Amino acid sequence: MSRGAWLVSRLLQMVPTFLLIGLAVFVLARLLPGNAVMALLGDRGSDEAVARLTRQLGLDQSIGMQLLAFLESVLRGQFGTSLAFRIPVTRLIAERLPVTLMLTGMAIVIALALALPLAFVAALKVNRWPDLLIRGVFQVGLSSPIFYVGLVLLTVFAAWLRIFPVGGYGDTFAEHIYHLFLPAVTLAFSLSAIVMRNLRASILSVIRAEYVDFARAKGLRSRVVLLRHVLRNALIATVTLVGLHIGSLLGGAVITETVFAVPGVGRLMVDSIFARDYPVIQALTLVLAVLVSLAFLVTDLVQMWLDPRVGR
Repeated sequence: MSRGAWLVSRLLQMVPTFLLIGLAVFVLARLLPGNAVMALLGDRGSDEAVARLTRQLGLDQSIGMQLLAFLESVLRGQFGTSLAFRIPVTRLIAERLPVTLMLTGMAIVIALALALPLAFVAALKVNRWPDLLIRGVFQVGLSSPIFYVGLVLLTVFAAWLRIFPVGGYGDTFAEHIYHLFLPAVTLAFSLSAIVMRNLRASILSVIRAEYVDFARAKGLRSRVVLLRHVLRNALIATVTLVGLHIGSLLGGAVITETVFAVPGVGRLMVDSIFARDYPVIQALTLVLAVLVSLAFLVTDLVQMWLDPRVGR
């Protein structure tokens, strides 16, 4: 199968996935305890006001009619109007999504910057004190919840030392980097530990392979052997691991954005759930599903570049 046909096949496989996710989130959103109208009006809303708002929002229709209206709006690329914010959902997500994407991207970069060199050091100094020290420190990252790491970083570097801001996003690109650094480190802490342990194991496996011994026998320098033969092959499993954890990063962004008061889609999801804002909940779930599916697709493409046998 050619790469073009493979890519088209993968894109077509995403369509039923999105339909099933849309159906599931539509049902689950309406199974949430409480009522969207009462969440908007409060306990003091009169019966007449409740009936009028229910009719305006289309919540007086049957579940089947609401589902058809939802699917029709999705096919048109429209998700309606937010019940809580009273603005189009697409506009609301367009304002918040870049924040979460930037936060997730920074977390991946920080995690790789920490994990790649330390995994090499740990693998080359296996079972010696550098290896034991690196694995011991990263074990803390594996065993610490995201919200706890975020609160510790927030307390130490924002409240005590006042090096970083307590929350927010800033106005310029430099301010965005500055405000998102602590949240990104919080997200990257556990991911870097997972990537380091996986890459260390892959390097130890590859470095004992026969083709690595053959490359050394040809007289190649150690740097060339490590970068061209060891790292390239060891990264195949690591790329898969990073791609699989994109969804976990987006899920962790919900907690991190809440702790650091970052105005991203994670915090928007939490606010929408409490407000029973069905259009925003449904749209955000579909958008995040698309992002995760695209991340898996990019992961497969990178794997094909590292190992052409994957696409055969």
